[in-house]
Amino acid sequence: MPLPSRVTDLTSFDLLLSVAELGSIGRAAQAHGMSQPSASERLRTLEARVGVALLDRTPRGARLTTAGQLVAGWAAPVLARAVDLDAGITSLRADRDSHLRVAASLTVAEYLLPAWLIALRTVSPDTATVLTAGNSVHVAEQVLAGRADLGFIESTEVPTGLTSRVVAQDELVLVVAPGHAWARRRKVTAVKAAATPLVSRESGSGTRQAWEHALKSAGVAQSAEPLLEMSSTTAIKAAAIGGIGPAVLSVHAVEADLATRTLIRVEVSDLDLHRALRAVWPAGGTPRGPASDLLTIATRSLSNRADRR
Repeated sequence: MPLPSRVTDLTSFDLLLSVAELGSIGRAAQAHGMSQPSASERLRTLEARVGVALLDRTPRGARLTTAGQLVAGWAAPVLARAVDLDAGITSLRADRDSHLRVAASLTVAEYLLPAWLIALRTVSPDTATVLTAGNSVHVAEQVLAGRADLGFIESTEVPTGLTSRVVAQDELVLVVAPGHAWARRRKVTAVKAAATPLVSRESGSGTRQAWEHALKSAGVAQSAEPLLEMSSTTAIKAAAIGGIGPAVLSVHAVEADLATRTLIRVEVSDLDLHRALRAVWPAGGTPRGPASDLLTIATRSLSNRADRR
């Protein structure tokens, strides 16, 4: 139901009550943080809207007329309810801003998100963050279902219903144990890599999707079935180090292993294994509160890395 035109401007009624309390339009204007001419104009507009004089103005100040006293008495409980409404809205926003639900793919959750959350703690120290880690398909499902305020995915395609922003750059690397035959060659063709069963992430993971997408982009239509499927990056690394088979993982996940030579990087010719990591949220909306802060922190980290280059 539309509000009656005479009561849509609650600030003017609040100003009238302040004149009654303080005995002066000037003092009432000061209490409301406005100039006296602005306050006088608002009160004249209110009187015109109501249709009767509400104030007696004298050189010594102003006081409410009988009609003004009646209007002020009727307005007081309405203004009190408006204050209650604002307090309720504030409490809802405070509850929202005190919790942040994040869903992230394993690469982001293990190797990038911790630093972002430390930075978020500085900006929003009272925010309690709940993290759900899974593959990119699971992350998208969490965000679409409203069970996560913000998601981070590795997949090359953004599911329908989500808006995305690139927050990090990544590169997939093919790795083998030092005793593997490829460790000496240090390079294989895309066709050879595709024909070799790998220790792989499960279907639906962003890493596996990115690998398959890179092969298709290079004209390799099919790849061998995985030698072993595992849902944990740590387990895949252990399998590769143990010599079970080659694996494709994020460079973030194997940096330390490459440095200590517990894993050997094998270049794949004619294959672009770079990819973007993205933040996602429901289409048509905008991340707010701590979710917006975290998105800003993640995006800034991408800019910082670009500047260092």
